[in-house]
Amino acid sequence: MARSKPNKKSEQIKFNAELTEAEWIVMKVIWENEPCTAGTVQEALANSKDWAYSTIKTTMDRMVNKGFLEIQKIRNLQLFSSAISEVDAKRGEFRKMLQRAFDGALTPMMQFLIEHEGLSKAESAQLRKLVNKAKNRKD
Repeated sequence: MARSKPNKKSEQIKFNAELTEAEWIVMKVIWENEPCTAGTVQEALANSKDWAYSTIKTTMDRMVNKGFLEIQKIRNLQLFSSAISEVDAKRGEFRKMLQRAFDGALTPMMQFLIEHEGLSKAESAQLRKLVNKAKNRKD
């Protein structure tokens, strides 16, 4: 049973994971079903995406090469598992957006959300709780 080993490059990818739209779709299925085959991913997406098996398999093979997935081979069966966590993927996506739109500054982003996205009272209260929790952690 051979399993690809993470290398230093894949360790760096975990902290800078920037997935394409298609990779996000595949990763969500992997996170829910890992380890799984490309056929499992295709079946899970059959109702929402009309992707051929070859498209999914090629995407997943590329994700292995990028360090996003690991592959375990058992004879002629290939099982795919995530090499990055959902948190790392979200962190990479968030950092990319934060850098592009707000030059990496968190406060202007929060100000933008509050002023332009119309927080509900419940969201505002939840945000206050989170800010107070963060404030208490730093003290």
